[in-house]
Amino acid sequence: MAFVSTTAFRLTKATKATTSSGRSVTMMAEKSPSLPFLDRPKACDGTMGAADVGFDPLLLTEKLDPKWLQESEIKHGRICMLATLGFIVQEFVHLPGDVFSNRLATDAFNQVPKEGLMQIFLFCGICEFITHQGKVTYAEQVEDKGRTPGAFGFDPLGLGKDPAAFKKYQANEIVNGRLAMIAIGGFIHQNWVFKTPVIEQLTNLKPMGPF
Repeated sequence: MAFVSTTAFRLTKATKATTSSGRSVTMMAEKSPSLPFLDRPKACDGTMGAADVGFDPLLLTEKLDPKWLQESEIKHGRICMLATLGFIVQEFVHLPGDVFSNRLATDAFNQVPKEGLMQIFLFCGICEFITHQGKVTYAEQVEDKGRTPGAFGFDPLGLGKDPAAFKKYQANEIVNGRLAMIAIGGFIHQNWVFKTPVIEQLTNLKPMGPF
């Protein structure tokens, strides 16, 4: 554990305060709700929404802008929710042509023509440029202190009309995004190891070895 920062993994932190009577008392720092054996990071004080559970063991919020980090999490969560759904759908639905017929998502990716991948990456870049109003660097993005992370004005169902309900939806999105990030990682490695589509393996479970 010599390579791990002792600051990031400190177990307790005592602070001193003086009472009205002049007595000095020792107060223990608040613990992280998600990692109760660590102190709660200063930036993760619950002000960033209901999904803020004090999880920052590497103390990234002390080095980078917390709102920028939260937006990165929201954006990656959204991408992974779409990717998780896409992994399952493409097992059963395909575009016409042999190049799109592979049911194994990781192999199907390598069959997509180079021009097709370039179009996808170009589309993603244009979306980034437009939604951030041309501010593409970290320094430019953190300048706007009043911007709400992940808010791009996209609400076709009008879920934001009720502020109380909308806060719940925001927390649900972040939590489901976190789950999707774990899920897509599992899907990809499952495809690499077993060479079997996700649903097919799920419906035909077999022992991993001679037990």
